[in-house]
Amino acid sequence: MIKTIVEKEIANYEWIDIFEPTSEDFTFIKERYNLNEASIKDSKEPEHLPKIEEFENYTFIILRVMSDNFKENSDSIGEVTDRLTIFYGSDFVITVHKRRIEFLEKLKNIEFTNVKTKNSRKLSVFITTAAVFTFSKTLEQLSTRIDSYEELIFLKRMKQQPVLKNLYFIKRQIDVARKVIFLYKEVIEHFHSSSKKDVYTRDLKDLQIRTSTLYENLSENVAQLLNVFFNISSNHTNEIMRILTIFSVFFMPITFVAGVYGMNFKNMPELEWYYGYPIAIAIMIVISLAIYLWFKRKGWL
Repeated sequence: MIKTIVEKEIANYEWIDIFEPTSEDFTFIKERYNLNEASIKDSKEPEHLPKIEEFENYTFIILRVMSDNFKENSDSIGEVTDRLTIFYGSDFVITVHKRRIEFLEKLKNIEFTNVKTKNSRKLSVFITTAAVFTFSKTLEQLSTRIDSYEELIFLKRMKQQPVLKNLYFIKRQIDVARKVIFLYKEVIEHFHSSSKKDVYTRDLKDLQIRTSTLYENLSENVAQLLNVFFNISSNHTNEIMRILTIFSVFFMPITFVAGVYGMNFKNMPELEWYYGYPIAIAIMIVISLAIYLWFKRKGWL
C-alpha cells in the first residue's frame, strides 16, 4: 500500500511510505524514480542485513529495526528484527516495510519544515536514528530477563533444561542485535562523512557506539551467567557423587562380610556358631563406625 506522507508543496521533497509492498508497488517506484533493479531486488529480501549503496540519482539503504513484540523463543534475524528500506534522492524519500513500525507512525505527524527534517537527507538521518534507538529500548527488556534468570540460578532450584533453553534464546537475540548494530557503522559513516556531518549525524554516531557497547556488555553478562550456571550444576553433580561415594564406602566392607558368610561352604566352622549371626552384625557395625569416625576426622562429612 502506497501512501504519500509529505508532498513537495509542504517541504522541498516528498515522502512516500509503502506498507506491505507488492510487485506492482515496486514496479511503480522503479519507473517513477528511476531506481536500479539491483536495489529493488535487495529490498525484497526479508532477512537482508543493513547496507548502503549510492547511485547516480539516489541513495539506497537497508535498515533493521528491533521488533516491538518479538517472541522470547525468537532466534533469527527475521524474527527479532524488521526490515526497513529507504530510497532517498534530492527531492524524494521512499520508505518500504512489511510490518508496522511504531516510530514511523509517530514521525508522520511531525513538522517537516523544522531543521531536523528540512531536506530528504536529514529525514533519512532522523529515520536511521530512530531505527538505532529501537535497539537501545530493547536493552532494558533483555536486561530484566537476564536478571530474572540470574535470580533463579542463584536463589532458586530450577530444572536445568528450561534455564539453558531460555538463556540460549536470550544469547541469540543479543548476538543478532550486536551483528545488526555493527553493520550500521557503514550507514552512519555515510551520513557522518567530513563534508556532510552535523550535530544530528554526531548524535547518530554516538548512539550507535553507545548501543553497541551496551550490547557487548550484555553479551558478556550472559556468557558469565552461563559459566556460573554450569559451575553450579557441576558442583551439584559433584555433591551427589560425593554422597553416593560415601554410601558405597560404607556398604562395600559390609557387603564383603555378608558375601563371605553367604557362600555356605561345608567346611565353614563359623556357620555352626550359636552366636555367629550377632557376631557378624557386630562386625558390620564396628566397621561402619570405624569408617564414620575416619571420615569425620578427615573432614569429609
